[in-house]
Amino acid sequence: MCGIVGYVGTRQAGNVLLDGLKRLEYRGYDSAGMVVASPDGQISIRRSVGKLAGLETLFQQEPLVGQVGIGHTRWATHGKPSEENAHPHQDCTGRIVVVHNGIIENYPALKSHLIKNGHTFRSQTDTEVVAHLIEEKWVPLKEKNRAAGADEFLSVVREVLLQLEGSYALGILCMDLPDMIIGARKNSPLVLGVGENENIFASDIPAILPLTRDAIFLDEGEIVVLSKSGYRVLRLDGQVMEKPIKRVTWDAVMAEKAGYRHFMLKEIHEQPQSIEDTLRGRLNLDEWQVYLEYVKMEPDVLKSFRKAVIIACGTSYHAGKVGKFLAEKWVKLPCEVDIASEFRYREPLLGPKDLIVAISQSGETADTIAAIRYARSCGAKVLSICNVVGSTIARESDGKIYTRCGPEIGVASTKAFTGQLTALYLLTLYGGLVRGGLDKQQTQTYLSQILLLPRYIREVLKREEEIAALAKKYFKSKNFLYLGRHMNYPIALEGALKLKEISYIHAEGYAAGEMKHGPIALIDESMPIVAIATKSCVYEKMISNIEEAKARGGIVIALATEGDQQIAEKADHVIYLPAMPEFLSPCVNVVPLQMLAYYIAVLRGCDVDQPRNLAKSVTVE
Repeated sequence: MCGIVGYVGTRQAGNVLLDGLKRLEYRGYDSAGMVVASPDGQISIRRSVGKLAGLETLFQQEPLVGQVGIGHTRWATHGKPSEENAHPHQDCTGRIVVVHNGIIENYPALKSHLIKNGHTFRSQTDTEVVAHLIEEKWVPLKEKNRAAGADEFLSVVREVLLQLEGSYALGILCMDLPDMIIGARKNSPLVLGVGENENIFASDIPAILPLTRDAIFLDEGEIVVLSKSGYRVLRLDGQVMEKPIKRVTWDAVMAEKAGYRHFMLKEIHEQPQSIEDTLRGRLNLDEWQVYLEYVKMEPDVLKSFRKAVIIACGTSYHAGKVGKFLAEKWVKLPCEVDIASEFRYREPLLGPKDLIVAISQSGETADTIAAIRYARSCGAKVLSICNVVGSTIARESDGKIYTRCGPEIGVASTKAFTGQLTALYLLTLYGGLVRGGLDKQQTQTYLSQILLLPRYIREVLKREEEIAALAKKYFKSKNFLYLGRHMNYPIALEGALKLKEISYIHAEGYAAGEMKHGPIALIDESMPIVAIATKSCVYEKMISNIEEAKARGGIVIALATEGDQQIAEKADHVIYLPAMPEFLSPCVNVVPLQMLAYYIAVLRGCDVDQPRNLAKSVTVE
């Protein structure tokens, strides 16, 4: 959530900042602003509530002139969305300017101290304390020593950062030193883009791509100082760091809509390709082996684990619930699935014989980061599944599997989810081979079936017009119920989540067998019920659950296997899907549910790619 862009170079900074913020819109925000240092030593700030179009209008009416600046999109945590709460924020002198992602947890005590010392606050945010803390140390220093420069200012910033508790990615500009900006990170992502006679930092890769593909990913407790001629990276204790430059292969064009009405629809259609990319190079079809290049755990270590714990949030949590079935069926390893935000608070019993599998699309999910740090403090091994190379979770894991889905711009995850399921297929097949849960023949069978997964999804995508027509019948409904069993119970949860996220319709996912223990009371003639009833080991059970729903007057929309006539006699509407092995059905069945949610949201006039109150990368607890 939120976005930061900081630039120093030869271009007009305002143009660079505005373009960078547009490329970070997917992260979610409710206000925006930017500051530019002009050549004559003046500071210019523009801020606006709402979408970036408002800020862009202000910028066009009153252009910002200068080659150094910082921009920000804010998602409100402290203080309502308003112009005065939008970033950047200034100190009392107006010469120190700060933007911030994250939460300063001890800001009430810091603010109280500053007010007692005579500081005046103009916003309700936690961020503003940072500007005043810097002012309190820098202004007296500058008055005593007019020659104080970049090194002294950097020392002041380091002292202030040590006072902050919580999370931050910070951009800092001081008009006493208008040729440089400072960035810092703690539990919130920041990436540095290295160019020729220009440098940029941002919250995520898309913002730097128009300038450079040479990136440095800052680690926890690191600070970067940018100037036109170069950069320095150092730790809070002042130690200078030599950081490797990584070449980013993502093309900015990958983030365009490519003719689709919305990014979400484009990303739904990209799923066959993203699954193929996730599989590519990881299957040896001659020897029927799985190669996971970054798992980096010896077979003896994998054999020694007593249990696995999958930790994740939101959509990734639903992928993890599918992973539990695979881990226990193929790897023969007891597996738990935990919501990352709850994980460490119950003080789970963990040790060196436990494997933590962390799943995160961005690799920057704050709750998941906190959970893996707790797990590592207990001695457990951590293996992560994520989509962003060099992300915090990937760097802090003992092993990792990248999903190779490319940038996912729509806030409601689609291709990242099926990419995670694909990675879980690979991981559990690999684990099954190593631990002896699967033999070579079984592995060969499953691998040959997995290779058909993109084909199955392409077949589902051909049902788009049919699904869009179905959405027209029910887009005015106020409630939906999604039912699934066994491996498709998590898909019922995911289908309901998609509808909630982008259409704002109340929807619930349930294990179908649980319906009679309460939710059945909700069913009436106005309740659409989406039943996942493709052929499986629980097919007959699902048929019974559909009959229960119909007996109460419910409207049943069923997902069924091609050729199933029995289901057509019981459901009001049927979306037929290709026959497939049961273990692949979660990855295929979710696609029509994504599409149904999309078309319902479009018909309701919702902002599909940037739904209200949501952010793509949740980097605060």
